[in-house]
Amino acid sequence: MSTAAMEANSAACLCGPGYLLVRRLQSLTGLMFGGYLLVHLIVNATIAQGGPHYQQQVDKIHSLPFLSVIEWTAIFLPFLFHAVYGIWITVNGQPNVGNYPYMRNSLYLLQRITAVIILLFVLFHVLSLKYGMFGTDLVFVPEGGAMSSIARHMHASWLLPALIYPIGILAVASHTANGLWTAAITWGLTISAASQRRFGQICVGLFVALTLIGLISVIAAARLDPSTLTALAPPAAH
Repeated sequence: MSTAAMEANSAACLCGPGYLLVRRLQSLTGLMFGGYLLVHLIVNATIAQGGPHYQQQVDKIHSLPFLSVIEWTAIFLPFLFHAVYGIWITVNGQPNVGNYPYMRNSLYLLQRITAVIILLFVLFHVLSLKYGMFGTDLVFVPEGGAMSSIARHMHASWLLPALIYPIGILAVASHTANGLWTAAITWGLTISAASQRRFGQICVGLFVALTLIGLISVIAAARLDPSTLTALAPPAAH
């Protein structure tokens, strides 16, 4: 059974005649979250520039009106839908890479594995930086303390820059690139084998780009010295 057939059967069992709509919603929310991740990684990569560049980008984001509404409607809710349905696919899917060791079957299994890794990684990332659930040294301070709080975060444990963040970035890059390839089929943009092969090459390039951008930010953040960084005064209100 092919990857597309396995996913279609899983969706049909859950939604019956409406499975195509659910699959498209799954694809659309994945694209929304993938777009956010691209912007997020690019902003984080400005840490490598040093100076006030990263803080300036953070200030721009946090000066947006109705930021909480934007976060929930464009990031959190799409991610939750994508994650919940992805968990259902993972639990009910039947990977057959052992019987049919084709590339697409291997990528289907990889997509399920990276989905679990990303879910755990995002939970840790959000709960630690935004809500301080794992200690005050891990909390992100956007107003004037972006660089210094990131430095403290990355130096809280050697596991963060050496293991947790590299694995998380590789999982995100792989899942996003492979998901984009599948989304193009879901939306009927790549029908022929030739078009799927050409778009696959673009997706491989996307995987490499996302990985490099993400690792640049991790390496740059790991090289920061918390003792030499002090929080800046928050931007004046207008």
